[in-house]
This record gives sequence, structure tokens and C-alpha cells, in this order.
Amino acid sequence: MKRNIVIAAVTATALIGGGAAVAFADGGDGKKGVVADGSAGRAPTSEVTAVQAIDAALKERPGTVVSVELDDERDATAWEVDVLGSGTTSYTVRVDPASGKVLGTGTDRDEDDAAQERRVLEGAGVDAREAARAAAAKGVVTSVDLDDDERSARWSVETAGSEQEWQVGLKTGKVTAERDDSGSGEDSGEDADSDSDED
Repeated sequence: MKRNIVIAAVTATALIGGGAAVAFADGGDGKKGVVADGSAGRAPTSEVTAVQAIDAALKERPGTVVSVELDDERDATAWEVDVLGSGTTSYTVRVDPASGKVLGTGTDRDEDDAAQERRVLEGAGVDAREAARAAAAKGVVTSVDLDDDERSARWSVETAGSEQEWQVGLKTGKVTAERDDSGSGEDSGEDADSDSDED
């Protein structure tokens, strides 16, 4: 009975207030996954966490994950996991957010992109899975992306229900708030580690 009241209250709040309704479900590993987020106009659903999506993708296409994102821009919501394979081959693996099953894979060959990503990840102590785990303390992870600019490289992580993005250091796994162009943001006195940082 209480459950029905809570569901009705969340639904009513979203409909009347025009706000986003966010609910959570157990992703099978004791961590919570995103179930509903009305902020995008549609309700992306996932009982599968980013870490579980990465694991499923790597079983299908072994390699190095450079990004994972809960994508709701196509006909059906799915995790999209980009994996560097051998040589210049990379894959996009789509994972069902309800079951964790692989829905399909695409293949891409881009020598320049693959070589750049390999250079950035060379010597990194933190992979995409570990970045997702580290940022999970800040909220439900909806995307992890390798981000490299002229001054540093890091994992950029988004969490559900928050406008804040997070940086996870490639070497230390330290989580800090991502700064906007003005340099503001939570924990703005701390930077995620860059290529030049020592462990």
C-alpha cells in the first residue's frame, strides 16, 4: 500500500510540477540503476548499471572501453559502449538496459582516433569501469567518456538527477567536480589528475 502511495506521489509531482521523476532499481550488484528520468521528455529506463553494461560489452567485444552512455535518442533506450579493439578497429556495443544482453554491435575503423585514444590511455591506472565505480558515490552514473584536451586527460562522468559533471583522474581515480568555463564548480580547488601528475 505504501509503495502505491509513493509511486502515485512521484507521478503526481512530475505531472503537476513539470519536474523530473527519478526512481531507482537494483542493478543486480547491489547498486542502483536509473529507472525513470522525465527531464528529457521521455523516460529512459535501466536496471543495468554502467559497470554492468561495460562488462557485457567486453564479453562481446574484448578490448578497452573509451565511453559508455545511456542513450535514449533512438527508438529504444540502450547503453552504448565504445570499445577499442585491436589495431585500428573499434566497436560500438549496444546493451539492453533491462536485461544486460547485447543488442548488437557496430564496427568502425579510424586510425587517428584509435591511435590518439591509445596514447591517452597508455599508463593510465584507471579504466572506464573503475571511473564509473568511483563516481557512483556522487549519483547514478549515466555516462563515462574519455576526455582529453591540450592540458590534461581524464574520465568525464555524468550522473542522473544532477547538472554537475564529474572528472575522474586517469592515474589516481580521484573524483572532482568538473569546472565550467568560468572555473566554478563544486570542489573547484581540486583538479582530477592529468598526464603530468605523479601517483
